[in-house]
Amino acid sequence: MSGGSLRRELRLLESIFDQTHERLRIISARVDELTCEFITEAGGTVRVHCNITESYPNVPPIWFVDSDDPSLASVLERLADIKKGNTLLLQHLKKMVSDLCKLYNLPQHPDVEMLDQPLPAEQVRRSTQEEVSSEDEDEEMPEDSEDLDHYEMKEEPVEGKKSEDEGIGKENLAILEKIKKNQRQDYLNGAVSGSVQATDRLMKELRDIYKSESFKAGNYTVELVSDSLYDWNVKLLKVDQDSALHTDLQILKEKEGTDFILLNFSFKDNFPFDPPFVRVVSPVLSGGYVLGGGAICMELLTKQGWSSAYSIESIIMQINATLVKGKARVQFGANKSQYSLTRAQQSYKSLVQIHEKNGWYTPPKEDG
Repeated sequence: MSGGSLRRELRLLESIFDQTHERLRIISARVDELTCEFITEAGGTVRVHCNITESYPNVPPIWFVDSDDPSLASVLERLADIKKGNTLLLQHLKKMVSDLCKLYNLPQHPDVEMLDQPLPAEQVRRSTQEEVSSEDEDEEMPEDSEDLDHYEMKEEPVEGKKSEDEGIGKENLAILEKIKKNQRQDYLNGAVSGSVQATDRLMKELRDIYKSESFKAGNYTVELVSDSLYDWNVKLLKVDQDSALHTDLQILKEKEGTDFILLNFSFKDNFPFDPPFVRVVSPVLSGGYVLGGGAICMELLTKQGWSSAYSIESIIMQINATLVKGKARVQFGANKSQYSLTRAQQSYKSLVQIHEKNGWYTPPKEDG
């Protein structure tokens, strides 16, 4: 492989895993050495180095880590099993990140799949003559005559990055970008909140919601409270039109100008391994498996019934269906202050204790 091709590998890596990436950050990239950081839970890091010989890719990269942890050493040793390919460095990185995610019980990051693609066309747009000329210069020029520590990347996104945002409206894309900027600023200020695994998953959930047909059809809306990825207000705008709840919401619109059910989703650092805490904020309801304070009596919202495979949209749809099946009704004239986070948490704790002893009677998820 020519030196120019190796540089394109390094440029691609830098474009995908920049120094604000949620999972892997390329710290420095030179034709003879690569340094990167894998981001673990709560912002912890594992720094990994790679020596690249002049005979690359005939001689594979040599990896080592700043740690005595035998589990990390084992991850790097397994890279020796990958010996062939024109993009050996990319394949090593893919294997390493995947294995580190498993080691730290983190979700696989979708950007890793981009390492299977050929080097982007926009990074090889030079004529054969220019390619040869440039490579000749590489051999003649001393290494310090070129900035090899950090390549200047193009502003255009790498092909493959675009697909994750396809189908998302401009307004919602702006929200996603704002979240990313806030996260970067928090990182720089040393005020990172949440966990990497939860943040990654919540960004994916929000992106998937923005793409969904149900969201676009106006069945519900999502708003981040104070721009926090861990605190969502969800408005159920449409319920079964044949239900009494739908009729009540139409009356509520005439009386108070609102015709939706406002839910609050609160996520913790260990999401998606634990469920969000969900409560009804308004209006006050009777029936529908809604408890004191607005807590919702559903097994799938407890550790016992929760699965990390559930999507947030599926939970929203299930709550909507459960309210209708449970014959929820709006309590007109009720004291709105009876719904509060503290009371909802107390009710939730009590219902979990009761049902752990006596079982559950709420509709199972598959019925919705």
